[in-house]
Amino acid sequence: MNTRKMVHLAMLTSVGLALHIIESMIPNPFTAFAPGAKLGLANIVGLITLAIYGIKYALAVNILRSFIGGLASGAVISMMYSMAGALVSTILMWAMYKFFRKYFSLIGVSIFGALGHNMAQLTVASMIIKNPKIFAYLPILMLTSIFTGIFIGITANYTLSKTKASIDYIVRP
Repeated sequence: MNTRKMVHLAMLTSVGLALHIIESMIPNPFTAFAPGAKLGLANIVGLITLAIYGIKYALAVNILRSFIGGLASGAVISMMYSMAGALVSTILMWAMYKFFRKYFSLIGVSIFGALGHNMAQLTVASMIIKNPKIFAYLPILMLTSIFTGIFIGITANYTLSKTKASIDYIVRP
């Protein structure tokens, strides 16, 4: 791996971590109808990393961001939720991006990632509380995922379009 790429991946991880921590401090905009749901701002970085570098580096950035974010925020229990969501959403977004790119834009890929993220987090929650009835909350989270996925996808699309020349310089030395 060349130095530019390594620095770029470190910067992506840092930005993802900063967004992760900042979002943990922001009051939940969905409290009225979907307690616990968040925008998932750090997923912007995961989607960008996936589009530029592929699954291996997107997983590394997302898992590292989730791990360090959990340690930095002091919410170690939430690290399990974050890491499960990051792992499942990254794999699902990669599959959609790799095999269905001609049918789905980054916005569609992002929606699938948001859906997978929520499924993973509910699965972890049901295992922790030992009660599968928590999946009754799934329809509300799925609806929220559509809106957050659209927002994250639009933001990632915009960011990639505005930084194409810089990315080309980093990726192709």
